[in-house]
Amino acid sequence: MIIDLRTVPREGARAFQFSLDKDCWRPKGVNEWILDLHTPFMINVKILRTGDKYVLDGDLEGSVRIVCDRCLEYYQQDVKTGFRLFLVQSPDTGKAEIELLEEDMEVDFIRGEEIDLDEIIQEQLYLSIPIKSLCMEECLGLCPMCGHNLNNGDCQCNRE
Repeated sequence: MIIDLRTVPREGARAFQFSLDKDCWRPKGVNEWILDLHTPFMINVKILRTGDKYVLDGDLEGSVRIVCDRCLEYYQQDVKTGFRLFLVQSPDTGKAEIELLEEDMEVDFIRGEEIDLDEIIQEQLYLSIPIKSLCMEECLGLCPMCGHNLNNGDCQCNRE
């Protein structure tokens, strides 16, 4: 969803509410670890404008289907997260490099008068997934000898 920032009132805000359907998810590559959206995502975004700066507040809620890092089985991961981004126009420096200050790390630089909300939502979705994805805390994983899923019972291997 492309948002024209010129539609946000000066010294005002504009709110958006929409859902991201399961069919809209496009994996980024072969090793994509978010396989698909298990349920549609409900997304609320409010863009606040102060002068030439924008604050984007949002939240998203839904569930994804991902692979457990231990047993390699698919499972459903619920996601509910909020986010805040500060958007400012990128300074025109030609080809010169810009040295970012510490406070610049919380700022997203934009070019032009439009932002792609889909990219922002996808980034926030990735950031909300745990680094170690487990179907359950007590997941036993796979047997290192035969590859049997130990959550389904013991195998016949001698692992001593």
